Amino acid sequence: MISPEQVAEMLYPASHTKGPGPIPTVVPTPTHYDLSTTTGHRTLWVLFAAMTLLTALFALLSWNVPTSRRLFHITTTLLTLISALAYFAAATGAGSTLTCLPVRDHHNKHGIPDTYHRECRQVFWAHYVDWALTTPVLLVNLALVAGVDGAHTLLAVVAGEVSVLAGFGASAGASAVAGAVWGWFVIAALGYLFAVWHVGLHGTKSVQAKGQRVARLWASLAIYTLALLAAYPIVWAIAPLARKTSVDVEIIIYAVLDILVKPVFGLWLLGSIRSIAEANIDVGGYWSQGPSAEGRIRIGEED
Repeated sequence: MISPEQVAEMLYPASHTKGPGPIPTVVPTPTHYDLSTTTGHRTLWVLFAAMTLLTALFALLSWNVPTSRRLFHITTTLLTLISALAYFAAATGAGSTLTCLPVRDHHNKHGIPDTYHRECRQVFWAHYVDWALTTPVLLVNLALVAGVDGAHTLLAVVAGEVSVLAGFGASAGASAVAGAVWGWFVIAALGYLFAVWHVGLHGTKSVQAKGQRVARLWASLAIYTLALLAAYPIVWAIAPLARKTSVDVEIIIYAVLDILVKPVFGLWLLGSIRSIAEANIDVGGYWSQGPSAEGRIRIGEED
């Protein structure tokens, strides 16, 4: 039988002191780090390069499109541009932080008291900045295709922001009280559901006025996009909160989701509006023509 005194002696040998020496009363807490490896690091760089090239592609696709009909080209370009910047921040090491949790180690045998160790996990906050900026753009795109009114579009955008920010609160605050962490996760899930409510329900009603072709296109885009957006909270629960996967696996999953929900969505949307003209948005006024000179008073001009 190994006594607690023997365990302490093995951890803190007193051979360098005269006599047996006192048994320390404060035991330092060991720390385990879960960090990205070469696989995760390379994935971040690959996604940065891919998003950069796709941004250039979307910009070129809008080259010969009239400004009044270029709205979706600009929004899809923004999706990949923001994502490219976020992946650059993550790949260079500037877009991550550590969240640490105290973990209890049970020693039920031989009367040894329980000990604790810290588990620190790398969390890429750059991803959450990316999603906080791009999720509203995705929701606005869906709302514009369906013809959703401004009030419900705004509420969908706010709900999407709440979902992403609450997800960040849960992931980056994983060192806080466990109940608070999962409370943030519940808020994130509710935010997603409200976004689906405002875009999905009202979009289904308003898109019928645009005809069957647009209705079918919108239904496909909405199901595809909203299903992918639902995957993000699931990954949050499994990876940074429950810590059931490695950081590398988490990076790869996010990379796949980001590719599907941004450039693939963008290519699908831009390809569709070329064949279904009524799905596009024609924006006049200041957007395409600049401020009007009508009604201006010119002072100081001679006849």
